[in-house]
Amino acid sequence: MADQQAFVLHSRPYRDNQHLVDLLTVNQGKLSALVYIGQSKRSIKKALIQPFLPLNITVKDLGAIKKITSIETASKSYQLQKNYLYSAFYLNELLIRLLSQDIPCESLYHQYHQTIQLLAEQQKIAPLLRRFELSLLAELGMSFDFEPIFEYDAYCFSYMPEQGFVVCENQYLKALNQTQLTNTFLTQHLKEVAQHIENSKVALSDAAAKTYKQLMRQVINQLLGNKPLNSRKLFSSVR
Repeated sequence: MADQQAFVLHSRPYRDNQHLVDLLTVNQGKLSALVYIGQSKRSIKKALIQPFLPLNITVKDLGAIKKITSIETASKSYQLQKNYLYSAFYLNELLIRLLSQDIPCESLYHQYHQTIQLLAEQQKIAPLLRRFELSLLAELGMSFDFEPIFEYDAYCFSYMPEQGFVVCENQYLKALNQTQLTNTFLTQHLKEVAQHIENSKVALSDAAAKTYKQLMRQVINQLLGNKPLNSRKLFSSVR
């Protein structure tokens, strides 16, 4: 029952003046726990179970369910607006959908905290999201093997979940608009992505940044299955 740092990912009313809260914690990873908020509309605990507010919590394991026995702020809430806010919701939704319960992921927790902080500072969104997505995939035991990109003299590659990068065999692809081929990427751009992942100080061209985004989206969509992310709908609604 030691105190630990945490962020609320999502909360919803449960019963008897309680909320069921999904949290990302520094010691236990993602977990769900009940918190009693009382009947008052000005409940202090209700005000605390908000996203993007660093917390210190104590959780008691009651067997089938966990209960938050202590909760307090660790620092001020991060103020996020517009696309920065939608990006933060995107992170939360990824964690809720893809992380398993009760598996420690301290490195990912700190990456999340840093990303939220930088979004609040209104740093460039795309590099922050790619860095977090890469950390999340690593936590899930996934990584990209870029060796074929440098080994084969090919114009473009496809990415297959079970095989990795595969040479495009059809030469007519050279004449097509590559942006219309969702799972096909130019070798030149993939090499830039590989070098950027190896060393984040290596800048990406606009085309390579787009390739990186498409590659990540393909992999994450495969993990998510058929249910789309609600946070992506927020982005679409403001375009």
